[in-house]
Amino acid sequence: MSETRSVELSVGTTGIDEHGRPVTIPLGVRTGSAEVEHEPELGSEHMLINIGPQHPATHGVLRLVVELDGEVVVRVVPHIGYLHSGFEKLGEYRHYNQLIPLTDRMDYLAPMSNNVGLALAAEKLMGIDITERCKVLRVIACEMSRIISHLVWLGTTAIDMGAFTPFLWLFQEREHVYNLQEAWTGARLTTTLTRVGGLMADIPDGFEDELRAWCRKFPKTLDEVDKLLTRNALWCGRTQGIGILTAEEAINFSLSGPMLRASGVPYDVRKDLPYLDYETYDFEVPIGENGDVYDRYLVRFEEIRQSIRILEQALDRLPDGPINVDDPRVILPDKRDAMNDMEAMIFHFKQVMEGIEAPVGEAYFPIEGPKGELGYYFVSDGTAKPVRWRVRPAAFINLASLPKMAEGHLLSDLIAINASVDIVMGEVDR
Repeated sequence: MSETRSVELSVGTTGIDEHGRPVTIPLGVRTGSAEVEHEPELGSEHMLINIGPQHPATHGVLRLVVELDGEVVVRVVPHIGYLHSGFEKLGEYRHYNQLIPLTDRMDYLAPMSNNVGLALAAEKLMGIDITERCKVLRVIACEMSRIISHLVWLGTTAIDMGAFTPFLWLFQEREHVYNLQEAWTGARLTTTLTRVGGLMADIPDGFEDELRAWCRKFPKTLDEVDKLLTRNALWCGRTQGIGILTAEEAINFSLSGPMLRASGVPYDVRKDLPYLDYETYDFEVPIGENGDVYDRYLVRFEEIRQSIRILEQALDRLPDGPINVDDPRVILPDKRDAMNDMEAMIFHFKQVMEGIEAPVGEAYFPIEGPKGELGYYFVSDGTAKPVRWRVRPAAFINLASLPKMAEGHLLSDLIAINASVDIVMGEVDR
């Protein structure tokens, strides 16, 4: 297990400021914890290295400017913005349904849950109640997204620390879910599943049977990964006691999701601010104790199992009925009706050209995304386009804790700590 170190900087030592520029650090400045003393020679210079923005271990176009004293991290400054697309500003020029494709590109590892969050926020603003079948199908979409997002995280984190086999096993299972998503939406990554007031399509024939079969066999693969990693001495040595955040520190950083729960804080939006009838599902929220990389691994691993439980319950309770609200001012009429009925054609034309008008006001709606609390905030002036659209991106906020976790650890530990945050740069940069 890597040891946490304390670093003493000497006169004239070169450091970096918050913008990544070199500065001179005076005598007596200390960083890190005090388990092991590390005293550089008087007058020695620290080394600056760049990790990224094009680097597999940064999990996207993230640049980490790292100040090192030998192999010990003195300071790390994340630099973002290489993927910035300005989605929130683009949203001010689009109808509410036209925002849904933008959410696909934020957390592109879990696009369906992004779609659901956007629709729920718009429906809260407009006072729309969706159908029972739509609620259950959205739960299925969210839990499928949570599973595939965690599979990507676990597989790539294993690669970061030298374990290649779990990556192959987990990505093979992820392909099965992608096949189901493709059958449902016609796309594997940019699903654009939801509509304000419903869904773009119902699940196809055979979808339920295929998902049930996958839920039965998938835990066997999880058991194999569990045997390979959880008690593996190398895995434990690289993750236990590394990148610790206490519960108080996690709260102060406004962390959410597995990052917060691994530090022992039992906050889950599905339980504390329930939506889509999550309060009626039987599942547990995994909580860690130590707030280190290992606990974040355990929390996400158990969340996958709990999502399988939720999927099985959702399939058992899936009711018949429509997936969309019965309101032609909100939902596009059927194509056949639009081509044969004048009134339906008018509704179709007005929706496509003018959009759905929202009442004057504002609304914020959070969901429990795979990375944590994903919230959408709308301000409406009564037109079909929001005056302001803001996103609370879990990955962006969680990333802010990286410098605190990395200080005093070895460079190799920084790779493990960065992976444990589970960032996706589409959501960070937006």
